[in-house]
Amino acid sequence: MWFDGEPVPATPGQTVAAALWAAGVRSWRTSRVEGAPRGLFCGIGVCYDCLVTIDGVANQRACLVPARPQLRVATQQGVGDAV
Repeated sequence: MWFDGEPVPATPGQTVAAALWAAGVRSWRTSRVEGAPRGLFCGIGVCYDCLVTIDGVANQRACLVPARPQLRVATQQGVGDAV
């Protein structure tokens, strides 16, 4: 898996959020109004704090998407602009 152009290791069964967390990445989205950093909060798909852009598609919940080697994950700015 790739995050903002850098390789991130992932083990089978991990979600994107779990792989990012294991790699030490704690924030991968900014809030809409203030631009505050956001990352994993609930971890079960109930909230929307872990949104990322995956393969060009915004608003994907990182805690629900399985990590795969070819995924291109990007930090999401506000409502869906990738960095």
